[in-house]
Amino acid sequence: MRIVFLGTPAFSVPSLDALAAAGHGVLAVVCQPDRPAGRGHALRVPETKRWAKGHGVPVLQPEKVRDGRLAAELAPLVPDLLVVVAYGRILGTDLLTLAPHGALNVHASLLPKYRGAAPIQWALAEGERETGVTIMQMDEGLDTGDVLLQRALRIAPDDDSAALHARLGALGGAALVEALALVEAGRVVPVRQDPARATLAPILAKEHGRVDWAMPAPRILDRLRGFSPWPGAWTTLDGKLVKVLAAAVEVHAPARPPGAAFGVAGRGLGVACGGGTALLVTELQIEGKRRQSALDFLNGLKRDAFTFGT
Repeated sequence: MRIVFLGTPAFSVPSLDALAAAGHGVLAVVCQPDRPAGRGHALRVPETKRWAKGHGVPVLQPEKVRDGRLAAELAPLVPDLLVVVAYGRILGTDLLTLAPHGALNVHASLLPKYRGAAPIQWALAEGERETGVTIMQMDEGLDTGDVLLQRALRIAPDDDSAALHARLGALGGAALVEALALVEAGRVVPVRQDPARATLAPILAKEHGRVDWAMPAPRILDRLRGFSPWPGAWTTLDGKLVKVLAAAVEVHAPARPPGAAFGVAGRGLGVACGGGTALLVTELQIEGKRRQSALDFLNGLKRDAFTFGT
């Protein structure tokens, strides 16, 4: 099929690889503009742009996509289909109806669960044990289109956001090619989503990473896994921000109020959590300092009792 691809981050690249390997023609790659990133504010090139340059595919990086200009620029390519994978922009009717087969989206959840910008992070943060990818026929809603194909993936106990991104990216590419074969053969059966089962995965904000010590320790650990590397899991002590970088659920949970810390000999720093549970913090970083082990933190603090969140 003749395809215009819209996608920006590394998650999108396995779908490009899968399309090329399956013999589909990628006519153009549309991605977001290069953006300043990091402390030096150097321009960061989208990973899909790197792929396109390496494969001799034209690249478009419009600032706006709902003013009609992008659709007018793509129309002469006469695509059969638009494929959207983590593009980061909402498409209008002009783009959704540009090609005979419309626009297909590779979404990193089992829709209608986790509609929105951060499905991988929220699936981890909410303690899901299974997620997957959905190939969806796009409409003008937020991930509300008909489902064409779904493939599930078990979430491993040690998965964090980065690891799950990589595995779902690969699964998304395979599922996309599978769905396109059904579309070409006229065998695809669209299934409407049940809005009653829908949940949201909003774009992450810094405040999402604030640790609520009243939560049970396993829930806090899920959030640490889901929100790594950003916004991370963080709390405060003496008015300074403290990042929790590595932790585990602690078996021994002495009766203390949520946030109360206690040393765990030779292992790290225990913190009381909700439901009579505790978190064993093994690595952290205080605002303005380097990351360090919890044991080094305790040795430097020289305090026997303190409470996080103050």
